[in-house]
Amino acid sequence: EAFQQETELFIASTLREDRGIMTLISADYTFVNERLARHYGIAGVYGSRFRKVTLPNASERGGLLGHGALLAATSYPDRTSPVLRGKWLLDNIFGMPPPPPPPGVSTTLADTKRGARPPTIRERLEQHRNNAVCATCHAVIDPMGFALESFDVLGGWRTKDEAGNPVDTAGAWPSGRKIDGFVGLRSLLVDNPEAFA
Repeated sequence: EAFQQETELFIASTLREDRGIMTLISADYTFVNERLARHYGIAGVYGSRFRKVTLPNASERGGLLGHGALLAATSYPDRTSPVLRGKWLLDNIFGMPPPPPPPGVSTTLADTKRGARPPTIRERLEQHRNNAVCATCHAVIDPMGFALESFDVLGGWRTKDEAGNPVDTAGAWPSGRKIDGFVGLRSLLVDNPEAFA
C-alpha cells in the first residue's frame, strides 16, 4: 500500500504542479511515511502520514525508477529479475517492446549447481545468451535490467545479491553507450528526453 501511495502521490504532484515530463525520471524527491522512509534509508520521517521529502542520495534513488512499486512488480517473490525489469523498461519507459520468445525456446534459467559459490544471475543469463535465438533480444533487455540490480526485490538498496555475490550493474546499450547502474540508466533517459516523452 505504501509503494502504491508513493507512486500515486508522486505522479499527482507532477501533474498538479505542471512539472516537465522528465521530472518522472529525474526528481530528487519522493513521498514517504515513516515505514517507507525507513525501508529506503531516509532519516527523520516519523508517523504514518505521507509527505514530500528530498532524497538524501540521488545516486541511490530518484524518480519512478527508484520506486518500490516498480521494483517489486518487476521481481520474483524470492529474487530480482534483470529480464523482467529490462522488459518492463523497454515496454513502458523506452517504448520499444521486445518480441515474445520464439516458440519452443526455454525461458527458464539453468538450475544453479550445489557446492561452492552459486553462479550470479549475470553468469546464468550469459549461459542463456549462448543460444543465438535468445542473444539478440537479451542484448537489449539484460543491460536495462542489470542497471537496476542495486535494488533488491522490494526496492531496498543493496551491494550484494540474494546469494551474497557483489551486485554488478554494468552494461551497454546496443549503440555502445555504457550504462552503469541506476545513475547510468537515468542519465541515458535524461540525455534523450524525446525518447522517454
